[in-house]
Amino acid sequence: MLFFYDYGLYILISLPALLFGLWAQMKVRSAYNKYSKVRSYTGLTGAEVARRMLDRNNLGQIQIKETGGTLSDYYDPRTKTLNLSSGVYRSNSIASAGVAAHECGHALQDAEAYGPLKIRAAMVPTVQIGSWLGPVIFFVGLIMASAAGTTIAWVGLGLFAATALFAIVTLPVELDASRRAKGWLANSGVVYQNEMEGVNKVLDAAALTYVAAAIQALSTLTYYALLLMGGGRRRL
Repeated sequence: MLFFYDYGLYILISLPALLFGLWAQMKVRSAYNKYSKVRSYTGLTGAEVARRMLDRNNLGQIQIKETGGTLSDYYDPRTKTLNLSSGVYRSNSIASAGVAAHECGHALQDAEAYGPLKIRAAMVPTVQIGSWLGPVIFFVGLIMASAAGTTIAWVGLGLFAATALFAIVTLPVELDASRRAKGWLANSGVVYQNEMEGVNKVLDAAALTYVAAAIQALSTLTYYALLLMGGGRRRL
């Protein structure tokens, strides 16, 4: 079963979001590549910046580990570990200071039981299933062309909707972590005030990727909903 207008509808709804996502990825990589080459005046590595920020916020129990990849840094609330990519962990650049402090921001959120972080963590199991199973169930129901199929498609749409909701909930989590990072770095003496421009550019560019992810998820959800409600559904 094919749908004549599906591809055109998908491009119309999703192409702007896709282009914005690509631009956001280019923006963050450009900022990171630029400021990863600029050494901070204090010369502290990302790992050292993270250790200072955690210790000064009474989070000395959190371990800092080196992990592989590029821009693969994350805080794991389950194991209470801060995982920094080698380029951040070992580097004494302005970019490394910003990224490390951002991940520490998530550790602070966890310690304070920050609401959006708790909601996001609770959604992870559903999102892991819904992100891949939702579209499968949706299109299976769509091609059945029956009342039962429509019901199945709505179930798939609901599962995928959790993915879009997760992307939306992620926004305040990431923006708050960057806010905490900027505030601490600006007042800690770890970086000088004239270096904060670089920190801000790296973290602001990273924030755009989360905005793009939310927009892309919502655009895909809109596309699915229009298909289900009959938009662009002329069968061949």
